[in-house]
Amino acid sequence: MKFATLKDGTLDGCLALVSRDGQRAVRASAVAASLIDALQRWDEVHLPLCDLYESLNAGSAPGAFAFDPAACAAPLPRCPQWLDGSAFLNHGRLMEEAFNAPPIPLFDTVPVMYQGASDDFLGPHDDVPLPSEADGIDFEGEFGVVTGPVPMGVSPEAALACVRLVVQINDWSLRALGPHEMKTGFGFLQAKPSTAFAPVAVTPDELGEAWRDGRVQMRLQVQWNGERFGEPHGGEMNFHFGQLIAHAARTRRLTAGSIVGSGTVSNVSRAAGSACIAERRVIEKIDQGEIRTGFMRFGDRVRMQARFDGGADGPFGVIDQRVVAMAATAGAA
Repeated sequence: MKFATLKDGTLDGCLALVSRDGQRAVRASAVAASLIDALQRWDEVHLPLCDLYESLNAGSAPGAFAFDPAACAAPLPRCPQWLDGSAFLNHGRLMEEAFNAPPIPLFDTVPVMYQGASDDFLGPHDDVPLPSEADGIDFEGEFGVVTGPVPMGVSPEAALACVRLVVQINDWSLRALGPHEMKTGFGFLQAKPSTAFAPVAVTPDELGEAWRDGRVQMRLQVQWNGERFGEPHGGEMNFHFGQLIAHAARTRRLTAGSIVGSGTVSNVSRAAGSACIAERRVIEKIDQGEIRTGFMRFGDRVRMQARFDGGADGPFGVIDQRVVAMAATAGAA
């Protein structure tokens, strides 16, 4: 199934199902008011939602309408918990090499993860209001999963069975604020503004062979101001999503609707490009001896879209966002 959340003025939005071809949608509020409601009552609503989805694809769903991604919030506008890993070890190793930093202990065997804010996610076409260009504005293209209930101490294998949905993410970062927060030992806070999501969340079966070994086997195409930035492949993820979920649940259970991110998609091959500016800057320092690329400016746009290996558009839709000065939106609020 393919899910979206329509903006309706409420905190959780209105649940909709999106057709397999991405062209049509139907409100599913008669079955579940919102996606978080559906996730929390999954066993009860799964079959009715499947029936509605099949009728939508068959062209017989009453009330179906043309799907407009611009009318969407994040699939989950808020959730119980947002946990982001760093499962592509190439990204971390590049940072260590560029800045001659000591290696993170057990980096190859124990996932790195932080807990982000989950109360105010951004939709796929929402402007991104931020306080200052001096904060080092950066995008980060990722994949993620939404879980059902996860028991404490779950094994990585059993954790994969807890995956309900797969999502595409832009985890915004403010690079100038990160170093101080990391040195405190308390982790990110101001350096991680609201995270954005592509309009459609999908059950793993919708990915077919592109959901394999607990990884999203797709390329994440990233453009900055209309120019190619990179298309790294999700298959190079060193820790699979089962391992990330198990790590998060080692000492606590996770409730339905928790989101676990992969961290920046990163490939060993330089030809793949990057999914965040910080990584490009690091590669420039390593390969050319100096950093040449600056961070984002107000008015800049970033576009992200996952694609199947054959080149076809992925099922998540497009993230297309513009960075704006906070004052530009405060007066209109």
